[in-house]
Amino acid sequence: MPPVSMRLSLLCTEAGLPAPEDGADVTVYGVTADSRRVREGWLFIALRGMHTDARQYVRDALDRGAVAIVTERGDGCDTADHLAAGTAPILYVPDVRLAMAHLFDAWCGHPSRRLRLVGVTGTNGKTSVAAMLAHILEGAGVPCGVIGTVGARMTGVGELPSPVGMTTPDPEELYPLLARMADAHPVSSVPLTVIMEVTSHALALHKVAPLRFAVSVFTNLSPEHLDLHGSMDAYYAVKRRLFENSDVAVVNADCRWGRMLLAESLSVSHWHICHAACNDAPAPDRMCPSGIASCTRVYAEQIAYRGETGVSFKLTTPTARVRIKCPVPGEFTVMNALEASAAALALGVSPAAIRTALNAFGGVKGRMERVYPADHRTVFTASVFIDFAHTPDALENLLKTVHRIRSKGQRIVLVFGCGGDRDPSKRKVMARIASHMADSIIITSDNSRTEDPSTIISDILSGMDKESEFAVIPNRAEAIRFAIRHARADDIILLAGKGHETYEIDREGCHPFDERQIVQVAIRDYHSR
Repeated sequence: MPPVSMRLSLLCTEAGLPAPEDGADVTVYGVTADSRRVREGWLFIALRGMHTDARQYVRDALDRGAVAIVTERGDGCDTADHLAAGTAPILYVPDVRLAMAHLFDAWCGHPSRRLRLVGVTGTNGKTSVAAMLAHILEGAGVPCGVIGTVGARMTGVGELPSPVGMTTPDPEELYPLLARMADAHPVSSVPLTVIMEVTSHALALHKVAPLRFAVSVFTNLSPEHLDLHGSMDAYYAVKRRLFENSDVAVVNADCRWGRMLLAESLSVSHWHICHAACNDAPAPDRMCPSGIASCTRVYAEQIAYRGETGVSFKLTTPTARVRIKCPVPGEFTVMNALEASAAALALGVSPAAIRTALNAFGGVKGRMERVYPADHRTVFTASVFIDFAHTPDALENLLKTVHRIRSKGQRIVLVFGCGGDRDPSKRKVMARIASHMADSIIITSDNSRTEDPSTIISDILSGMDKESEFAVIPNRAEAIRFAIRHARADDIILLAGKGHETYEIDREGCHPFDERQIVQVAIRDYHSR
């Protein structure tokens, strides 16, 4: 865990930063980027954030006892004005976010040096791949930790505190969390394997810059977060950064962005190339690309989709072929399983152990998760699924999966919305997908944040096929109750967008909101009507 204190000069040296000459002998008792958390003797990192310039709070930090300031120069707020009294040394850095990651890493004793890190990045599938890989490792007797969308946990410890609603925690939470995992792992010759979901935001903001990954996984890339990145090329370039600091890469070669990654001249020592689009022996053009000295091909043969009972395929490598029968339905399950398997192979797990684990994998909370009635005697016969699909590609894949598993005559009833303060361009696209692939649609809210829900819904409606059967119910709880109340026998009701989340974010803040509870109460009311 972080030390009780450290000389500022040593902290800066460990973080690869020059120590301010007028504060080399200052003793630091804590580090924070939140002026409200500053205590006597702490170092305050003043960020120019997306919404707030924390340099305006330097005086507050000094009043609370800050002994040193780290920030960057720039327009808007002259930190030196706040330091006119010369009460604390100030270190100006070119990129304060990059410096922050290295400072927290150094303050926590470089915890990743005692861990074996696996990074999973991409638009969709990160959580499922991370969960599958953790299940495989634990089944093979390899202790591991997971940090991602659904929180943090560790073998033998269980759930660990982590920020709500943040896939890759900010450095102030991430590095202490890694330190806690490293400290909790028994002393042995085998380091704890920590699987991290790494978002494009985390890469763009340098959250993981100090980390070296033993294995990194590229799941796929489709339009998302373009409000931040501006274009798909820029989005890809940010994702690419993860593989610039990785020893082994696992890549989805069925995605054109994955193939682009393979074509890059990166300093990866070994590539695992995954294909899920072949039911026969792979074509010659699926061989290792020229320029890659060392690669292993991992692909699926004899793929079969078995409705709600899952998928089966032959996991094929240069040295083994094993039959996988994974009980999670969906086309995406095959690629997710391949990527998790390839990462496990890179970490030394046998194909037999991978087969055993995947055959018993129970799925991921909020990923094609079926909600069953609390009372099995209910007359309600529709099926209700909760899924995190909140991008066009994820929604389309979800609906494709349901088309595969539904019986003749079963309706697909889709309840969905789009997040506020996020890329608005996807709203129209998701509406088009819904119009073409669902039989009945209920448009609602989904974490509107600071936006007006009616504006978001208006954007969605601009893409709807006006001939489609749809209703608009802004209140999400009421939209779910409406879907249950008007369900026909054997309907498949999909609640898309929130998945594992048990909260709703609007202008008033973050409120408890568990779709599972809402569904079960609605079914109970359906039963008693």
